[in-house]
Formats: sequence, structure tokens, C-alpha cells
Amino acid sequence: MKILYLSYDGMTDPLGQSQVLPYLLELSKLGYQITLLSTEKAHNFELRAATIRGLLEEHRKQNPNAVLDWHYISYTKKPPVLSTLKDIRVLRKKAFQLHRTHQFDVVHCRSYVTSLVGLRMKKKFGVRFIFDMRGFWANERVDGGLWNLKNPVFRVVYNYFKKKERQFLVAADYTISLTKNAKDEIQNWPGCRKTPIEVIPCCVDTELFDYQQVNRFLLPEHPLTISYLGSIGTWYMLEEMLRFFKRLLLFYPNAQFQFITTEPPHLIYKEAQKLQIPEAQISVEKAERKEVPQKLAQSDVSLFFIKPLYSKKASSATKMGEILAMGIPIITNDDVGDHKMLFEKYQFGSLIGKFDDATFDYAIDQLPTTRNIAKEKLRNAALEYYSLKKGVNLYDEVYKKVGNTNI
Repeated sequence: MKILYLSYDGMTDPLGQSQVLPYLLELSKLGYQITLLSTEKAHNFELRAATIRGLLEEHRKQNPNAVLDWHYISYTKKPPVLSTLKDIRVLRKKAFQLHRTHQFDVVHCRSYVTSLVGLRMKKKFGVRFIFDMRGFWANERVDGGLWNLKNPVFRVVYNYFKKKERQFLVAADYTISLTKNAKDEIQNWPGCRKTPIEVIPCCVDTELFDYQQVNRFLLPEHPLTISYLGSIGTWYMLEEMLRFFKRLLLFYPNAQFQFITTEPPHLIYKEAQKLQIPEAQISVEKAERKEVPQKLAQSDVSLFFIKPLYSKKASSATKMGEILAMGIPIITNDDVGDHKMLFEKYQFGSLIGKFDDATFDYAIDQLPTTRNIAKEKLRNAALEYYSLKKGVNLYDEVYKKVGNTNI
């Protein structure tokens, strides 16, 4: 089966390296002939293009029968909207050229922008179309404050993509959702009840994130250490997480809050200062991806709060699988993705429904129990639900089903 995989995320972006390439490398070993067409940002491309080419070349040497070819266009950022329209035109032209050469059976589109091209290819060439939606993208842009619907331009763009969203769902031979919550939501929409949807959460490199492969330097009487992993911005609730930590200090006065992030440290310290949290009890550290497991291993519990907005029904936080694979329990909030289902099934920490002191105190009261959850149990949850192997097997099943579809 010949597959064209379209991604508006670059392979030289961290997301492309963690959430696209690992799947495609494994799927190509199963015999799928994959052509990858991505959109690359100039700075990241300059930094990492040679690394990606080296990775693909090594893959070819180790798997001489595997086919995974990489093509790309340049990403443009400004002006808003017009730059995206330009990218879509260039992406469509390149995709059509590649199709005329390879005669693809399937076009697999990551998110909404590339699906504009995929839907066009299905109508024009008759190729099968997979809508890998990754979330409610148009709603995310609004919920995240990127599209202000009071602005008539953004209102038009939002309405356009919501209309296209329905078209993608109806026309797709298969849709991929990150969460069961989003799948259930979609299949309650008029005309989408029978839409074929497979749930495939964000995968995790469980070989890199493995508590058995790192040196853990925590002393028996070390202060309780809470970690936060990842960026802090649109969706993550820094103020509420720091308020939780301030409450924690009433019960564990020597506790430490460890941020593993590329964000500027002064943003975190400034917010902590507003809450009168001692700066000495907060650390902010950058880490390359390969260094993250060692940093995480210095914490007892990991904490993250995500804004419980409508679009987050479709959210799958990669960090959850990475933290669990390290054998670390989690404190997080409800009304996001499949959090409720996952906590009920695996019991891997505390799930809170409010951000008030009483709720925080309850989670803090549960900390002795939370900290005693067996590392093996937590890692097994990650292996069962977030592993790359599981994700690849599910994509393989989707490809086989799509391959048997009569157009």
C-alpha cells in the first residue's frame, strides 16, 4: 500500500520527532510504502535537518526493504491567515506532484490544514482519505485566545474550518481521535453517528522514559519534591499549580517544586513571588529530551493542571504517559480528554475537579497513599495505554480496513 502522509508540523520540530516519525518508521517496517510531506520552520530545519536525514538513512540501512521518503515545504508565519493560505497552496501543489509520480492509495492527513489537501485529493484522484484530527483544532484556536471571534476575519476563518470539520468527518474513510471522549462527542453530532473512528492517544517512547534506566539520587529523608514537565502557556494553569504548592507547604514546609521546562525562569518566579512562595523552594531547569527522564526521576509526584475547556475533550497530554513510564504518580484535573476514564481504570494518583483550597487539601491528604503506588504498576499503565507498539498496531489495523474500502 502506498501512503502519502501530510503534516503541517515539521519533522525538525520536537512534535514531529516524538509524535510522527516514531510511528512512520515502524509502519514502514510492516511493508507500507510511505512518502512523508511536512512543513518545516526555517530555524528548526537549519538546526535538525541533518539529524532527521541521518535517522532516515540509518533506518534504510537497518531495514533495506522499508520505504520512508521525506519531502518538505517551507513554513510561513506572517501575515496571519494569508501565510497559511500560501502554505496550503504550496502543500497541495507538491502533494499533487508526488501523487502523479507514485499513485498513492491513501492520503493520511495530520490535523485540519493538511486535510484540506487530503479531501481535495480524494475528490480529484479517488485516493482513500484518513483524517487524523489530533483534536478540535478550530475550537482550540478560540479557547486558546488565538482567534478572537469578535474580529470578523477570525470569525470567518473559524466558521470555515468548522464547516470543513464536518466535511472531513463525513468524507474520511477513517478518522483518528486522541480520546474516547472526543469520539463520543463527534458521534453525537448530526450526520456523524456512523463515522468510523479509531482512538489512538499520543505515543510515548517507553525505552527512553524508563525509571529502571536512570540513576535516582533521592535520599531516604529528602524533601517532598513535586515536578512539572513541559511548556507553560496557553493551556497550562501556572497560577493554580503554584497555589496548590503554596497549600502543600502548610503540610510539607520543606517541599520543593521542580519545573522541567524551556520557558524563561523569570515567568515562573514572578508568579511565585505574587503568591509569596519562597524562591528557594522552586527550581526551573531546561533539559534536552534525552535528559528529561533523569530530571523527572528526582521527583516523588508530578503535577499538571489543564484548562478544562470544550476543546480539551480531545486532548491527550504526552507528558502523562512519559511521567507514568517513569513510575511517578500524577496529580491533575478532570474534564480533560480521557482523564476520568484513565484514573478510574489505572488508579495512578489524584484527579481533582476544582481548584479551591478544600480540594487541594484533599489531594494533599492523599499524598502518602499516592507516593506509595508501586512504580511497576504505573509503568505498566503507560506500557498498556501509551506505548508506541500499541499505537503502531492500531494504525496498522486502520490502514488494513481503509485498504479494503471500496471507493
